[in-house]
Amino acid sequence: MTGTYNNVLELIGHTPLVKLNKIGQEIPGEVYAKLESYNPGHSTKDRIVIHIIEEAERDGLIKPGATIVETTSGNTGFSAAMISAIKGYKCILAVSDKTKDEKIAYLKALGAKVFVCPSSVPADDPRSYYEVAKRIARETPNSFYINQYFNPKNIEAHYLTTGPEIWEQTHGKITHLIACCGTGGTLSGSARFLKERNPDIKIIGVDAYGSILKKYHETGEVDKNEIYPYRIEGLGKNLVPEATDFDIIDKFVKVTDEESAYRTREIALKEGIMGGYTSGAVVQAYRQLAADFKEDDCVVLIFPDHGSRYITKVFSDEWMKEQGFTNSRLNGLESNATVQHIEKMI
Repeated sequence: MTGTYNNVLELIGHTPLVKLNKIGQEIPGEVYAKLESYNPGHSTKDRIVIHIIEEAERDGLIKPGATIVETTSGNTGFSAAMISAIKGYKCILAVSDKTKDEKIAYLKALGAKVFVCPSSVPADDPRSYYEVAKRIARETPNSFYINQYFNPKNIEAHYLTTGPEIWEQTHGKITHLIACCGTGGTLSGSARFLKERNPDIKIIGVDAYGSILKKYHETGEVDKNEIYPYRIEGLGKNLVPEATDFDIIDKFVKVTDEESAYRTREIALKEGIMGGYTSGAVVQAYRQLAADFKEDDCVVLIFPDHGSRYITKVFSDEWMKEQGFTNSRLNGLESNATVQHIEKMI
């Protein structure tokens, strides 16, 4: 995109598709990353928030001076706060306590009021960030609840934008789409469009250990014994999000916190791309599926956000070691990077 724009909202969408040359170069076929960090809010969530808000405006559900309310692990909140600031709305967000302090500072910098909620409680607990956001929306006059996990317009936003972009950018040659599932809207909407063009395209969701999505996809049942805390933000769920179209997903792959963290750092070192924690997760899933790919395959990975939001997390040696992630693996990802402090020059 070139030229001048009336505001940053006009920059949403049309993100680049970039070939990965070193990540998985031993795996057959070609692999590309859809860099959603090129949205002005630095994540794919810009697409759903602008679509949901502007549809609600057209339907008369949002009036001047409104308050936008949402449940978020960070990225949807950034988008909601940014768009609210431009449109003149207030913004209230409920986040989990997995959200790092710098993310909360970012949300506040954009004018949002933030409520931090425990991540260790069930989704239907009144303290959960789902229930807190619902309560705030009920109790706040002239408010609008985005409700990304249960809003079908989440899927629609990606059906209208992300899917067509990928089809056009690959000239219809895409054979596999791999993306992380949180709300599931990115994968479901993109998949719906792509499957209409070519039903043979394989759609693969990435899930976390500690989440219910993979087993629910396979059995149709929620196994609460699978639920336990994990570190990756924006991936997996302890409830069934209605913004996930499970019927259109061919399979799920689970990835660990640790392997995903290493892959996130590897992307930066080998490809020069600062992707977020879920970008590492999707690369890890791609590598776990290596035996499935052939020489003429065209694999697209969705990188949902930017690594700058994880500097004190996966890009911090101290944080990695605090999690018990092994020093030997960290040493292998240090490359030649050093920091030298010069106290005095004579």
